[in-house]
Amino acid sequence: MAYVQGRVMHDADAHIMEVPGFLESYLDAQNREKVTDAVLFPRREGFHANRRDWHSAADISEAANFDPSQIMLRKNWDALGSFRRQDRPASIDMLGFASQLMFTTALLNYSNVLEGGNDLDLTYAVASAHTRHVVDFCAVDRRLLPTGYIPLADFGRTKAAAAEAIRLGAKALLIPSRCPNNHSPSHVGLDPLWAMAQEAGLPIVFHVGGGGKLLDPAYFENGLPPVPDFHGGDDNFKSIDYMAIGYPVMQALTALIIDRVLDRFPRLKFGAIEQGASWLPGLMRNMDSAHGAFYKNEERLQKMSLKPSEFVKRQVRVTPYPHEDTGWIVANTGEDVCLFSSDYPHVEGGRNPLKRFEASLDKAGISEAARQRFYCDNFVDLMGEGLAEDLRYPRAVAA
Repeated sequence: MAYVQGRVMHDADAHIMEVPGFLESYLDAQNREKVTDAVLFPRREGFHANRRDWHSAADISEAANFDPSQIMLRKNWDALGSFRRQDRPASIDMLGFASQLMFTTALLNYSNVLEGGNDLDLTYAVASAHTRHVVDFCAVDRRLLPTGYIPLADFGRTKAAAAEAIRLGAKALLIPSRCPNNHSPSHVGLDPLWAMAQEAGLPIVFHVGGGGKLLDPAYFENGLPPVPDFHGGDDNFKSIDYMAIGYPVMQALTALIIDRVLDRFPRLKFGAIEQGASWLPGLMRNMDSAHGAFYKNEERLQKMSLKPSEFVKRQVRVTPYPHEDTGWIVANTGEDVCLFSSDYPHVEGGRNPLKRFEASLDKAGISEAARQRFYCDNFVDLMGEGLAEDLRYPRAVAA
C-alpha cells in the first residue's frame, strides 16, 4: 500500500543522496582535482575513502526485497532509491506521488560557496556538472523532475547555463537566494534568464542551502555546550539559525518584485523550496506597506501593475515545513501559494509529513478545494511546461 492514498499529490521537494565519486564523469580532469570527495563530504570521516564499496553497492538493486511499510521510515542513504537511481521508480510507487521535483544534496551548499568566490570558471563548470548529474539521475522515470543549477554571477555565462539546462531537459531552473557579489538578482542583465524560462514555461526555484551565511558565527558562541542538529551532528540547521532560514529568499523575492521582474515577466513562476513559509504573510504585508510608504518618490513602484502581495499570489509558490502551522499560512497567504513537500529521503522531512499537514489544515478549517490546491494544483501551476500534461492529474490511487 502506497504512503499516499486516494489523492493526486505532487512532491515539491525530493533529493538525491550522492555517494563519493558521483561528480567525476561530469567534470574535466583539472576541475576534478579541485572538487574532490573530501571537499564534497568534508564531515564524514572515511566516507570518501570507501568509495569503491559505495559504487559497488550502488549497482545492487534493493527494490525487490524492500518492505513498503518502511518507505518513510528509512532515511538518507538507507532510503530506497536515495542513491541507486534504478530503485527510484519503485520508491515513488511506494510513496504514491504523481511526481517529485528533484534536487541534489551534496552540491546545494557547495554551489553556493562557489557562487560567493571569485573562480567563475569553476563556478559555472560545477553548475553544468550539477545539472547533468541531476538530469541523468532522473532519466530513469518521467515522474522525477530534474532541476538545473544556474549561477547568477556573470550575465553572459548565466544565459549560456540556462540555455544548456533547458536543452538537457531540466524541468526547473535553480538559482541561489544569496545576492550575487556585484549586482542584485533583479539586475536587468539577468533578463535573458527570465525570458528563456518564461518562454520555455519552466519555473525559477530557490532552495535551502543557496542563501549563504545566515547568521554571524558569534551567535553560536554562547559559552554553553554544542547543540546537535537533526542528524545528531553539527553541520546542519539548529534552532537559532533556523530562525533566519527565510531571510535570503525574502530579500531576493523583494528585489525581484519591487524592481518589477515579476511585472515584466508575468507568466514566470518562482518557487521557494524547503525554506519554510511562516515568514511569507508578514513579507507580503511589509512589501505592501513599503509600496504605500515610498510610492510618491519611486517611479518603479508607480509603474507596478499590482501590489507586491498580489504578485506573490500570482507568481510565487512556497513549501511550508510539516512542523509549521500550515493551515494558518494558507489562511493568511491565500489558497494559491502553498505546496506540499516531503523532503524525501532527508531526516528533516519527518516520518509522516502528511499527517502533520492534515492536522494543521483541519485545525484551521481549510476547505477541500484549498487542500486540492495545496497537494496538487499549485504545483501544476508552478511547474508549467516542466510537468507533462499526462502527469498532472493521473488517476488517484484508491483508498
